[in-house]
Amino acid sequence: MDSRFRGNDKCMIQIIIGSLLLSITHALIPNHWFPLVAVSRTEKWSRTESLKVTAITGSMHTVSTIIIGIIIGFIGFKLSSTIELITSIIAPLILIVLGLIYFILNFVKPHGHSHEHHNHTGLIKDEKKKSKLAIITALGTLMFFSPCIEIEAYYFTVGKYGWTGILTLSVVYLFITVVELVILVDIGRKSLEKLNTKLHFIGHYERAIMGSVLILLGLFIHFVNL
Repeated sequence: MDSRFRGNDKCMIQIIIGSLLLSITHALIPNHWFPLVAVSRTEKWSRTESLKVTAITGSMHTVSTIIIGIIIGFIGFKLSSTIELITSIIAPLILIVLGLIYFILNFVKPHGHSHEHHNHTGLIKDEKKKSKLAIITALGTLMFFSPCIEIEAYYFTVGKYGWTGILTLSVVYLFITVVELVILVDIGRKSLEKLNTKLHFIGHYERAIMGSVLILLGLFIHFVNL
């Protein structure tokens, strides 16, 4: 009984570590938060207003990703109950292949986030005369309909643990992503140009960075038998 509990604890720790790694890397990419900094500066929002809008739009972005992730995680759960090969080899292989694709794309296509969050700034500039509510609605809608596919493969992997794994990943992803976005927007408002210069390499190599994280996570899952 004790060994089973220790095994469950180990699995939960591994799930949390993977969730933290992907969530932190995902939110750190400038195209997630820099447009919000630019909009807040353009609209002359106060610090409180800027952080509230970031929390709202960031939550909408993560919620849409989680909805898709739950579906994928459930599929992973159903398959894992009948095909052990899915969870031991195919699931981590999906992460590795997806990571390789991201890594390669970073060098064969112009850098820029696949979600095209950079359009937010242009959109807001065209709607300067609209109300604050309209701006928030536009930002929130764009964020909601641009979920991150990087995290979805991991949902498939943790799906074999059922709702425990799926909900753990969802909670960690939601909390870390929103909190990190709020922090980055707050920092960005205080030092817009300086921060953008320092983190420019992240935006330039964002696909390579995310691809490397996915590859390492896939290898980790396979060799520790997550």
